[in-house]
Amino acid sequence: MAWFTRQKPPVSGGGEGERHVRTEGLWQKCENCGQIVWGKALEDNFQVCPKCGHHIRVDAVTRLKFLFDDGRYEEFDANLASTDPLSFVDSKPYCDRLAAMRKSSNMKDALVSATGLLHGRRVNICALELKFIGGSMGSVMGEKITRAIERSAETRTPLIIVSASGGARMQEGAISLMQLAKISSALMRLDEKKVPFISVLTDPTTGGVTASFAMLGDLNIAEPGALIGFAGPRVIEQTIRQKLPEGFQRSEFLLQHGFLDAIVNRLELREYMSNALRFFCD
Repeated sequence: MAWFTRQKPPVSGGGEGERHVRTEGLWQKCENCGQIVWGKALEDNFQVCPKCGHHIRVDAVTRLKFLFDDGRYEEFDANLASTDPLSFVDSKPYCDRLAAMRKSSNMKDALVSATGLLHGRRVNICALELKFIGGSMGSVMGEKITRAIERSAETRTPLIIVSASGGARMQEGAISLMQLAKISSALMRLDEKKVPFISVLTDPTTGGVTASFAMLGDLNIAEPGALIGFAGPRVIEQTIRQKLPEGFQRSEFLLQHGFLDAIVNRLELREYMSNALRFFCD
């Protein structure tokens, strides 16, 4: 009976007796097709499912690394941070929500503004961070985008904005809504300078972001299957008391009805924008 109760000697330093294999985080389930995909395969495929082509959401920093040559860029206005002008409280105080978001994301607000090379051409890119209060647009996002636009106008550098947002930030009230006009007027001045602006809409792009800069590009392009609109489909159905068409507010539907110029796979986005900028600038 001693054979059945024998204990393995403890192993230190991971020797031959170590039999534990850590697999946590190495695999990911595609939310579209349900297939289990090797994490490295997703990373090599720019977070696009190799089975069905579903575009998995990525954060702002990863997005910039995808777009810039060699993933290298210089960030602007990294220290701008929102205050709590209304002392707003919903389920918890706005100041506490901001503090929690900054700690979890290691970001000051929901946007990264940067410059670098795209296929050898200098560009300015702003990427929204959906994980920071839903990528909502407050005073800091408005200021950082406006500064990026003014920087592009001054240096005649093409501007790209990659949107992923739930809309305006309600915790800042009218201050957040003012950013729509502020950014739009800056884009008008950029247009007068004949400097190209490419808007990239990803899943989701909604609310005040859609109602302002996301739809004002010289070229408006979207990723496949992205949710794009002002109000969400459920809100619209409850308002008009009608069933919406299949695929309503998805990028394919918007392209069909003339709201977008193109739908571009993430794997082809760099090449597509490089060709577009060559057309605009050269």
